[in-house]
Amino acid sequence: MSLKLKYPTSTPREFTLSVLTEDKSGLINQLTILFTKRKININSLNVSVTEVKGVSRFTIVIETSKDMIDNIVKQIRKLIDVLGAFVYEEDQIFYQEIALYKVPKYAIVDGKSIEDLVSKSGARILVIETDYMIIEKTGKAKETHDLYQKLEPFGLLEFIRSGRVAISKSTRKTEAYIKELEASNSNKLSIKDF
Repeated sequence: MSLKLKYPTSTPREFTLSVLTEDKSGLINQLTILFTKRKININSLNVSVTEVKGVSRFTIVIETSKDMIDNIVKQIRKLIDVLGAFVYEEDQIFYQEIALYKVPKYAIVDGKSIEDLVSKSGARILVIETDYMIIEKTGKAKETHDLYQKLEPFGLLEFIRSGRVAISKSTRKTEAYIKELEASNSNKLSIKDF
């Protein structure tokens, strides 16, 4: 009897990596080298603090095969300052991105003002300056890109979108994971001094 997989293991698809690390400099270079060696482009990278003092979380989005992501996670876990590395598919996380758009203040297209478009898109006007306004939208990449396309006719001056911010659907607490890690004989890393 053979098991049928939801996706073939060699089919490229999007994965989100969550990497817990000690808060040390130079780690981003070590992580990106692992992707560069394999010629894998990083679609999104975000680094932030966690609820545990001295621990940072890298959220990395890449498109690759299941086999390759499993191999990369094994390599990431071998890095000295890495406390844990977890791989997620889209249905295993909640995630958002934030986008900022700079548009001319008084732009009107087809009799519609930017304010109408902003409110219908679930965005908000963040700043109004003399010549332009900054609009903020949170959501998935498709949602922020849709607003980008709608604002282009208004004379979009600048656009930027953040990396993905993601949180797993599991009930695992980072602090509990770190305590388990410290108690484990198989890992000599310690964050007790932070």
